[in-house]
Amino acid sequence: MQTSYTEVVVLLTRLRAWRERKGFSQEELAEKAGITRAALSRLENCHAPPRPGTLKRLAVALELKPEDLSDPIA
Repeated sequence: MQTSYTEVVVLLTRLRAWRERKGFSQEELAEKAGITRAALSRLENCHAPPRPGTLKRLAVALELKPEDLSDPIA
């Protein structure tokens, strides 16, 4: 018997806009959030979904709620 489920993938579609609005370079935000600049670039370009811990660290670094970093899921 197979169990089916839908996995929700969050893409950080608003991450770059928030980073720029808060005045951070990629390097500055990556350092503040404890990730690499390359990882931040992949997240900003929606090439990879964030891990839950990374999402939380980015939100804390930007003084936002995690849901502020992505578009609402319809």
